[in-house]
Amino acid sequence: MEQAINYIHPYWGHPLVLLAQFIAANFLMIWRLHAMENKGFEGTVLGTLIMPYCSGFANLVFAYLMSSSADNGGLVIENCLVNNATNLTLLLGLATLLGSTVIAQQGNSAKKSAKHAEFARINRLNLLFTLIALFLFTGTLWALAKDGTLDLYDGLVLIALFLFWQILHVFEVLKDNIRKNRSFHWTIVIDLALLAASAYLIYYSVDHLVNWASKADNPYFNISELGWVSGLLMVVPNAFLALYYSRIGRQDIVLSSQIGDGHICIPMCIGLFAIFNPIRIPEFFQTGVMVILGAGAFHFLAIAILGRLPRLTGLGLLGVYGFFLYQGLIQ
Repeated sequence: MEQAINYIHPYWGHPLVLLAQFIAANFLMIWRLHAMENKGFEGTVLGTLIMPYCSGFANLVFAYLMSSSADNGGLVIENCLVNNATNLTLLLGLATLLGSTVIAQQGNSAKKSAKHAEFARINRLNLLFTLIALFLFTGTLWALAKDGTLDLYDGLVLIALFLFWQILHVFEVLKDNIRKNRSFHWTIVIDLALLAASAYLIYYSVDHLVNWASKADNPYFNISELGWVSGLLMVVPNAFLALYYSRIGRQDIVLSSQIGDGHICIPMCIGLFAIFNPIRIPEFFQTGVMVILGAGAFHFLAIAILGRLPRLTGLGLLGVYGFFLYQGLIQ
């Protein structure tokens, strides 16, 4: 299939074309994900169970491609830390400043208001639960990395935690469908096929972009910055999700999708790489983990106490992201 794609046009492998393909594939994913919300996956469950696999698929591909060399573990760590920190600070900061800041809006009647209030309480609990998982995953990674390396058994622990988390959400979806006497619509098979096609296009574009950026004579990137550059690139689909769902007033999905995307990076991507190759922890690891945990704690307190992210707090999140960039990339 790859040879057929290259045969179609000689410029298909140009970096700008690959970047456009990467963005288009993610738009296709978002389109079908939105359709799936009415087919048995709703609200925060959609954001934590389905969307992370789509927006985080590029990170999985990057970890797989980097596994060709045992020395690339530091790049995978950087990719995941940059992805998570950008989601929790830059993207949620912009979404808070530009989009809806409440989890659910009130209806225009007493009945609708009561329904929206119940919806908001459920989503608040789901978001807090998702943030607790973030603390568990990131804290476990930090504890396992205290000896300076991640090995096979550390990777197994991280992947086991992730699989247990996903199984919890699968049973949650099944219970919710039984409670509402609802089943999955048969057209979900078509949606999954389109998602699979999008996933392949993302794999193809990321593979060739990594190969292009890894060339020794590349005038734009240094191979030592590949982890950072790839992490920033793979935030693009998350940005589309955040801006789109902010615009339609679904702050619950904005929050859950950005937080849930981190569960793919930490622990899944890092755990998979550690199974096949030991990872030596880079120096920037502690700063990245502290930024992620600090931002997660802020979101937890804001949602638990206020039920929303106040608009002006977006400026603070952007400031934290500026500090993160300075410490890890500029300095």
